[in-house]
Amino acid sequence: MSATSLADWLRSISDGRLARLLSVRRDLATPPPADSAVLAGRATTPGSVARACEELDTFTLATLEALLLLDADTGPVPHSELDTLVGRSTAVATARLRDLALVWGDDDTLRTSPAAREALGPYPAGLGREAPALRGVDVRQLLDELTEPERRLLATLANGPPVGTSRDAASEVPLERAERPVQQLLARGLLLRADAQTVELPRQIGIALRGGSPFPESTLDEPAVRTHPHSAATVDETAAGEFGELARQLETLLRSWERTPPPVLKAGGLGVREIRRICRELDVDHDRAVLLAELAYGAGLVAESTATEPEWMLTTLADSWLGSPPSYRWAMLATAWLDLPRLPCLARDPAGGGGRKAESKDKPPAPLSEQLHRPRAVTDRRRVLAALAELDEGTGIADGEELVALLAWRNPRRGGALRDETVRATLAEATALGMVALGAVTTASRILLAGDGGDAARQSSSGDAAGHGDDETDETPDERRRRATAAMAEALPAPVDHVLVQADLTVVAPGPLEPGLAAEIDAVADVESAGHATVYRVTERSVRRALDSGRTAEELHELFANRSSTPVPQGLSYLIDDVARRHGRLRGGACASFLRCDDEVTLTEILASPAGHELQLQKIAPTVLVSQLPLADVLDGLRERGFAPAAEAPDGRLVDLRAADDRAPRRAPARARSRPNASSPSSDRATEVVARIRAGDRAAGSRRGAGVRNPAGTGDTSATLELLARASKQRREVWIGLVDSHGTASQRVVTPKRVAGGVLEGEGDERYPLHRITSAAFVES
Repeated sequence: MSATSLADWLRSISDGRLARLLSVRRDLATPPPADSAVLAGRATTPGSVARACEELDTFTLATLEALLLLDADTGPVPHSELDTLVGRSTAVATARLRDLALVWGDDDTLRTSPAAREALGPYPAGLGREAPALRGVDVRQLLDELTEPERRLLATLANGPPVGTSRDAASEVPLERAERPVQQLLARGLLLRADAQTVELPRQIGIALRGGSPFPESTLDEPAVRTHPHSAATVDETAAGEFGELARQLETLLRSWERTPPPVLKAGGLGVREIRRICRELDVDHDRAVLLAELAYGAGLVAESTATEPEWMLTTLADSWLGSPPSYRWAMLATAWLDLPRLPCLARDPAGGGGRKAESKDKPPAPLSEQLHRPRAVTDRRRVLAALAELDEGTGIADGEELVALLAWRNPRRGGALRDETVRATLAEATALGMVALGAVTTASRILLAGDGGDAARQSSSGDAAGHGDDETDETPDERRRRATAAMAEALPAPVDHVLVQADLTVVAPGPLEPGLAAEIDAVADVESAGHATVYRVTERSVRRALDSGRTAEELHELFANRSSTPVPQGLSYLIDDVARRHGRLRGGACASFLRCDDEVTLTEILASPAGHELQLQKIAPTVLVSQLPLADVLDGLRERGFAPAAEAPDGRLVDLRAADDRAPRRAPARARSRPNASSPSSDRATEVVARIRAGDRAAGSRRGAGVRNPAGTGDTSATLELLARASKQRREVWIGLVDSHGTASQRVVTPKRVAGGVLEGEGDERYPLHRITSAAFVES
């Protein structure tokens, strides 16, 4: 099909193909374009072209750059000439570019937009302008005559970009007087003068130095990834062990924050001091501490309190997570991490520790802060896992850097400076979460990823990546999550119901303990070393902690007697009894207020009155009463009953407890959140947009006869109403111009069926309010 403009080409393609274009280039469909001309204009803006280029792999991007080298943005280019320049067939890449409307026309007249040159830069493929003086010249012979310094200079520019600065570009020097390499190359015509300070390598020289092709052959093929085969069971069990350690660490973190909630920074987030405390208490590095905090936040286990000085508090969901079996814990964290629009890896250690040096002098963002918000993190994270899921079950990559190189080849313009770091961080985080082990995706993770489409999975046009079967494509997210949870439960080691108590007062758990037993052991012993077999140690302090929680010495003796597979050492029994004998001799309590009076009769009178019961007063000494109510409430209650109490400060001075004037609490400023990328238009929505475009094309191509236009600002539709009524009686087509509620102008060709109630109704049951119609005219056949 031959088309001189993109708009003409869009009009000529099928509705299905146009709908697919709107699905892959989402920005073209919002708001719906009025016709193909508007769609073409939108598709050829530099911003839209740049976004579309993010979906191209290296070879397809090279094909587009080759078209620019052939000046396809100014005139048609034959496909055969494109293949010759690239050095191989570009049929598949050209079809991909056509699907994205980055290229149009048939094989004899391929064209692209000038916006492509703006999006890809002024030097396609890193090559400069063509030098007219070198056309038809044996460039290789000229290069053979150069000195070594001259060849090194040209080789540097040949690797791109093809421009460099030099003071020697300011003047022209004959070859016989040239002394320096730049002067000599300018005199030979092997460098072009761009301006007084800049030189440019001619395109012919650059291609010759690259071996006769604009693109190195090795860059056009997808890099191979070395793999190691494992059994699926080995991968799943290894991942389960990794998650068990992370779950233990996260539980410890939540228990710590439950006792001592960390403060929220004034700018939002978690402070360096708190991260270091996590590292110290959990014996983990900085990156692991940040990941644990971000997982707790992303899964909704912690949130900011609403106090004047907010703190990171546990939520009710944290109680549910702590009380859930390990497989349910994994499912909650895995799904939260997959949908987490944040990049924890950006919260680097400001001290450069943890094996990673600070990459800039700027202060890194704080964990849990808004600065870590990255809406595209969700898509990028799933893209990494989808690449691993392409391998057979149990097959893992041998080197993570090879996966980094593979994804960089597949989308070289995607992700910016964080592209490679995001891949590395995703691999590390997925391994810690038990979603990846030994470089392979686990069975449970494959189930969670089975419903992903679009950007999350890289599917070829031939449909090679077909997922896991038609039976899974109809699953709901909840059903997939249940299946994934069941798969993880099979991989996790079965919980044990016993421990091994040793003579040195250590308690060994030979596997993950049952939730109830784990809670009892945690209450009476401290973790000494964690792993597949956790070692606890019973100390005087840990026994006292168990007694403080309400347990008795008899209950502790019974716990070890019933749950230990080894005899309980005598030293442990002595320790429990000794601590219990001394425990509770000195007791303390809490009260909200107290009353003291040297006159015991007055206190006895207060206790005997109804106020004593209502104010929850208790006598702890002959001259002292205490209450659980605030002091102001106690004093007000006593005054109502005829007493005259006074409030005193800790130093005995009298104080005034009357409340000051109320003030509204200071609200934190609203934080702008980046809206996540809109999902692709549904098939029905894309069909509606296509129908609108086609209707606009038909209206734009119609010959209009006599017509009317509504006077601006008057709201007078009488002339329009009269024309439409005549068209309805004569069953004639009319062209109408209208403006929707968003102020977007469009045009339609309609056969009026009825005009009533301020609405025009067409033969196709379409309806247009009369006050939206700005002009109308009969369509001439």
